[in-house]
Amino acid sequence: MRRSILRNTDDDDPMSVVSNLFDVAMVFALALMVALVSRFNMTEMFSQDDFTIVKNPGKENMEIITKEGQQINRYTPSDDQATDGKRGKRVGIAYELENGEIIYVPE
Repeated sequence: MRRSILRNTDDDDPMSVVSNLFDVAMVFALALMVALVSRFNMTEMFSQDDFTIVKNPGKENMEIITKEGQQINRYTPSDDQATDGKRGKRVGIAYELENGEIIYVPE
């Protein structure tokens, strides 16, 4: 009697292994995404605060990324945006203090 209970397995479905592998792959992908976000300090993307990030400042491949509410904008300056040879306007002055802190004073 006891042997018949142990031998009676209804789990002969080969697709059950595939569903388990899918679950493992989803957990691995989520762990990888969390690790990458924390490694590159991108936790600001998930906060409710507005922010601006400048990547590669002063270089040709500079990018400005802003988050306002739920909308994320990416701005890449290019040469075709300048019509009269000037690229932007002065909006303020930045001062660097002796301790390395930078203060921005709008005009």
